[in-house]
Amino acid sequence: MRTTTLGSNGPEVGVIGLGCMGMTHAYDPDGRDDATSVDVVRQAIDLGVTLIDTADVYGPYTNEELVGRALAGGHRDRVVLATKVGLESAADKPGDHTALVRNGRPEHIRRSIDASLRRLGTDHVDLYQLHRVDPEVPVEESWGALAEAVEAGKARQIGLSEPTVEEIRRAQAVHPVASVQSELSLWTREALDGVLPYCEEQGIAFLPFSPLGRGFLTGSITSFDELSEDDFRRRLPRFQQDALKANLELVGKVRAIAGRYGVSPAQVALGWVLAQGQYVIPIPGTKTPKYLVDNAGAADVALPSAALAELDALPAAEGTRY
Repeated sequence: MRTTTLGSNGPEVGVIGLGCMGMTHAYDPDGRDDATSVDVVRQAIDLGVTLIDTADVYGPYTNEELVGRALAGGHRDRVVLATKVGLESAADKPGDHTALVRNGRPEHIRRSIDASLRRLGTDHVDLYQLHRVDPEVPVEESWGALAEAVEAGKARQIGLSEPTVEEIRRAQAVHPVASVQSELSLWTREALDGVLPYCEEQGIAFLPFSPLGRGFLTGSITSFDELSEDDFRRRLPRFQQDALKANLELVGKVRAIAGRYGVSPAQVALGWVLAQGQYVIPIPGTKTPKYLVDNAGAADVALPSAALAELDALPAAEGTRY
């Protein structure tokens, strides 16, 4: 796979990464199979998908355990392993994947890195990320605790998820920010207005999560009723039936461009994301070998400027993210 680096000072990675959340958390619980997911992680590595992203809250905890099993037997040394801390499942709503609370307290971060390393079966992660900034804790305090993990050799670099530019600046004053992970796709473009340009200016890697619009931009979801009862997308405004119907027009245009250039809709959507910057490394999630191969193939898709302009001109999605 074509490669880049994790920002201006980071390790080499494939330009497409792998988000592992859906293997144990949030999406389509009836379609999960741990053995298949382990195979998908290992197949991803063979394809050059070397940035593997997880988090302690996914499951919770079971996602890191699964990734740890997948990386056993010599696979760990072939990847850039990323995990996250700073979100917890709400104790009173354990089955609601959208019911999360922020916890950026330094003592929580110090405890959590050791627990994550045990679950992942490794002595360090390559990237340790603050999953969300906790409004009750100054970002400098949370970030300082992550920096301690670097000093202790438990993390190589540290990153932020969904921060503002001001929060990135404040963190930088304490310790270098290696990466920023935020949602970016053809139907979620807020990061283009400030955060992504700032990251490019500073040489910070930008890791778009949900670059396929939580699967919607692939054209595989055409009705609210296709989502299983426990799929958390049923709670998201964009997947409610009226909004979903309107948003299918976006998918129709993506499919038309895909047909014109002989690629898949997923490759069009990922190709547009890749075109947004040198250090933009999307991390689409999948637990299916077929979709993994399709996503990885986007690394070889260079959309012409005319197609990118068409995609830039697509209307905003109907409905908010959450």
